[in-house]
Amino acid sequence: MANVWDADVEVTAERAARLIERQFPELAPARLRLLGSGWDNVAFAVNGQVCFRFPHRALAAGLLRNEIRVLPYLAPFLALPITAPTFCGAPDEAYPYPFAGYPLIPGITACRAGLSDVDREAIAEPLARFCATLHAIPVPPDAREWAPGDVLGRGDIARRVPAARERLVALRLEGEQDLPAILGWLDRLAATPAYGGPGCWLHGDLYARHLLVDAEKRLCGVIDWGDVHLGDPSVDLSVAFSFLPLSARERFRSAYGAVDPAAWDRARFRALNYGIVLTEYGRETGDAAILAAARYALRSASADNSSAPS
Repeated sequence: MANVWDADVEVTAERAARLIERQFPELAPARLRLLGSGWDNVAFAVNGQVCFRFPHRALAAGLLRNEIRVLPYLAPFLALPITAPTFCGAPDEAYPYPFAGYPLIPGITACRAGLSDVDREAIAEPLARFCATLHAIPVPPDAREWAPGDVLGRGDIARRVPAARERLVALRLEGEQDLPAILGWLDRLAATPAYGGPGCWLHGDLYARHLLVDAEKRLCGVIDWGDVHLGDPSVDLSVAFSFLPLSARERFRSAYGAVDPAAWDRARFRALNYGIVLTEYGRETGDAAILAAARYALRSASADNSSAPS
């Protein structure tokens, strides 16, 4: 049975190098190092200075077009480096999708950095300030005509809860995961009101794999903006539940600013859903770092100062 993340085109280092050298001869000879292969893209460091991302499925090509258009507008507002493209490659007879190159941001993805809860607590405030700044970036009137919206129904909790429950039970979680607590939260959150406000700029897929930290384990960049769109800020606020320990949650909330209870509940649901989907993805692909991030998200998002909901 095919998975939604299955590739429909193979992007090898050799193929990528030929595409880069043909369309950007100033980068020849292109020396490539594989950075990673994810749900949507394959990424290579080129000549130690540029990160090129190549969609390996059709849906991802549309997401890449979105970030190519949106990120140059967002980048000047943000204190942290983001992956605004400097090279925009076009489809050709050898490859069917657009591709893009970005200045290589030094750092390691947070899911592979071996972060302790103390490290995560130290990241809470800068991460919250990043989100607050992003969500406050003005949306030009014409952008509401062309900017991507929440076409995936990320905030449609009523629709997503049954699927999340079904996936969760099928995963047969063992060990440290408290299955009754997770199921209890899903039931409690199912009636959470939907967002009714104007859409703000969102990263759209903010979790450990898309946060970069430096050698001192400080937040130093935010990558992979394929899901950038206008929508409900709780989509990004889910990182407070999926990435931070309970002890840092109020610090994050205080640094971000006012968050209404329904938005906080929608953020918790998205974090739980992240944990479920990433567990499925991590098992299928054998990605231990993603599995660890998934376990952390489920554990953190189902934790609370009060007893687990019934």
